[in-house]
Amino acid sequence: MKKIVVGGQMDKQEIAILARKIAGDRATVEIKSDIDAAMAIRTGAADIYLGACSTGGGGALALAIAILGLGSCCTVSMPGSIKSDEEIKKEVEAGKKAFGFTAQDIGKVVPIILSYAL
Repeated sequence: MKKIVVGGQMDKQEIAILARKIAGDRATVEIKSDIDAAMAIRTGAADIYLGACSTGGGGALALAIAILGLGSCCTVSMPGSIKSDEEIKKEVEAGKKAFGFTAQDIGKVVPIILSYAL
């Protein structure tokens, strides 16, 4: 069973509810502070980090990038730009574990990320 942690700065409850609905019994979902969520990924206590903010790459991923390194993190949406399903699939296949996005795109990108990451 995978473990999903929700960090970031915005709409953590909304992300967690959607992730739980999508994952069902394939994953657990836990809301954490940014530091705790990133540390859970770093220590192997969690598999997938999801976070939202206004830009998709600032508050959503800043601490994850600092703790995990840019190579483990990916911004999948930012204002006016959202990665395609295929681009998100490639990020997952490349081993990215932390995904940041704008709060307005939660309903679009979380299902895509989890369809490839679970």
